[in-house]
Amino acid sequence: MKTTGRLFALAVSLIMLLSGCAGRGVVPSEPVTPPPTEPAETALHETAAETTAATTTAPPTTVTEATTTLPPEPEYYTVHLICAGDNLIHSSIYNQAKRRAAANGEEGYDFGYVYERVEHYIKDADLAILNQETIVTDELEPSDYPRFCSPADLGEHMIDIGFDVFSMSNNHVLDRGEEGLLATLRFWDSHEGIVRYGAYRDEEDMNNIRTLEVNGITFAFLGYMEHTNGLKLKEDSPCKITYLKELDVIEEQVRRADEIADVVVVSPHFGKEISNEVTESQKNIARLLVDWGADIIIGTQPHTVQTMEYIEREDGTKAFCFYCLGNFVSAQENYKAMVGMLGELTVTKNSLTGEISLDDPGAIPIITQYGANYYQVHIVPYCEYTDEELNSHGSKDFSRKTLDKVLSNIPEEYLRIE
Repeated sequence: MKTTGRLFALAVSLIMLLSGCAGRGVVPSEPVTPPPTEPAETALHETAAETTAATTTAPPTTVTEATTTLPPEPEYYTVHLICAGDNLIHSSIYNQAKRRAAANGEEGYDFGYVYERVEHYIKDADLAILNQETIVTDELEPSDYPRFCSPADLGEHMIDIGFDVFSMSNNHVLDRGEEGLLATLRFWDSHEGIVRYGAYRDEEDMNNIRTLEVNGITFAFLGYMEHTNGLKLKEDSPCKITYLKELDVIEEQVRRADEIADVVVVSPHFGKEISNEVTESQKNIARLLVDWGADIIIGTQPHTVQTMEYIEREDGTKAFCFYCLGNFVSAQENYKAMVGMLGELTVTKNSLTGEISLDDPGAIPIITQYGANYYQVHIVPYCEYTDEELNSHGSKDFSRKTLDKVLSNIPEEYLRIE
């Protein structure tokens, strides 16, 4: 009976304990479906990943600054250009050159004295252009006015002092006929790197527009003349020259040159001789040349200085015109012919846009000096010219007053007196 009682009491106590536990619990209104059991391996991996993510330090946040790409800076190519007027070689000049060579025990002609005081201007230039007013050759005997011919030593000296480019567009180019023209062409063409223009051996030669690249800038060269002193080539001659009245030919050539070069140089031999006044014809021709594409106009023929100016196109671009540079040297007599000038300017090219500008144009005045009977002809820069030289000049009426009168034709903003 004791054993039964104990068992009964134990059962009652267990029931009461279970009932108490149930009373402290939360009984849901509906049965809850337990979540599906995940494999132990998957659960372990996820737990490890969570732990790693929680414990690993995140990399710092990088803030990318906005960058601006600047356009490339252009390079600027520059050329210092010098141009000289009529190199008009009378017999007094080449005869004195022959005497100087003989005095030094040499054959031929020594022209050094004539140009020595101005040659530094030529040598310092990147590009130097000369109007060679007389034909140059040793195939023919030297000759004076009115049918000029100069010895080859003259041309050699011009190259030696720094001229790169020679215009033949002048009224004396046919002085010794086709024979003389072809002879002088052979002379210039025998020198590598030297450019000649304005007269040609045939049509093919004429259509080959001369160009020269200097410091990254390409120049083209064309030349025309008003007349050739009544002399003409024979109808069956292959040689070619172009007169300024042939406007259709000139327009085609200038426009074509403008397509192949950065800078187009045109040398018109025009205007009234021994006159400082620019004619309407000169102005009209210069205007046409600029409209067609000329950038630099180097005028010659009047044998004395004339004015110069920028000429603007409709698109706002500008060319520069030296209406006449006067003589580089001569043995003329008129006081106006004693004053010439070296034209200069700086040509600049933008490497990115190709834009060309013509800057700092100027005129360096020079004097042709000689004594009585054209003795010792030579060139003197005006900045070095002394009263003693002036007073001993062999040209009549040459005085300080007449000299200043001629110089007054050069606009003050372009006058370069060092």
